[in-house]
Amino acid sequence: MKKRLYYILTLLIIAAAVIIAQSWQNIVPQIHARAPQHVLTMRAFDVGQGDATLVITPSGKTILIDGGPDDTVMDKLGRALPFFKKDIDLMILTHPHSDHVTGLVSVLKRYKVKEIYYTGTVHTSSVFIEWLKLIKEKQIPMHIVSYQEELQFDEGVKLAFLYPDHELAEVEEASEEKRGQRKNNLNNTSIVFKIAYGRTQFLFMGDAEAPVEETLLASGADLRADVLKAGHHGSHSSTSEDFLKAVSPRYATISAGRNNDYGHPHLSTLKRLERFGVYAYRTDTEGDITIMSDGEKIIDAVH
Repeated sequence: MKKRLYYILTLLIIAAAVIIAQSWQNIVPQIHARAPQHVLTMRAFDVGQGDATLVITPSGKTILIDGGPDDTVMDKLGRALPFFKKDIDLMILTHPHSDHVTGLVSVLKRYKVKEIYYTGTVHTSSVFIEWLKLIKEKQIPMHIVSYQEELQFDEGVKLAFLYPDHELAEVEEASEEKRGQRKNNLNNTSIVFKIAYGRTQFLFMGDAEAPVEETLLASGADLRADVLKAGHHGSHSSTSEDFLKAVSPRYATISAGRNNDYGHPHLSTLKRLERFGVYAYRTDTEGDITIMSDGEKIIDAVH
């Protein structure tokens, strides 16, 4: 009786293994079908009132730009990346406000981050201090952006850092009173950079406002881009008319929380984008946004 039971169990295990193997053979081609070759993908995650964007290069390298106001980014990364990928090639924190840095703490705990780009601006909030401590504990190389520079990130993929163009050492106090007084200054310490893949370009503005836009215009930098990640969640203080003329984007992404208390994105910004013929994708109304480039043109923009 025991021998017969053992025999039956063995047959069941073999049959289950065959079924799993056949199913996996069907699943793998589907995974590759959803990830076309030679395509760069930008995903603006819906993380509420905050910013978190993932860029995946054609070879599978990853750039995570900001992490949102909570741990929502962890679920988003789990869905966007293959289950076996447990590293982030480059993390960029545009500036240390909590709606940009909070989710990055959990990312540092769960993923192997290979390199970090930041401005060196200091914030005394507990979440920012924890982010710095984890970087030190894990001995992750950090590059301070303090001048315009280019980085050959991957084959056919370049990063051009446009701002800051000088060293920053500004301290933002933790108290609500101090934060209110100096909020605009901290927004304007945001890293502004472009990702170029072939002939297509993506411009990321962080929370930079009109003063930074004016500095960029005066610098003579090439601001043209197919896709603009609009500054400061679509606030009226960003995405000025002269700046839009220089960038001349086809698409814009706006990261904002549904029914947020700040009125983001502002109606005047949306109207300005519409007037310039820019199609604006919004996370507050459309959820996650995916934009893809084949190096020659933007081939898909979906939500």
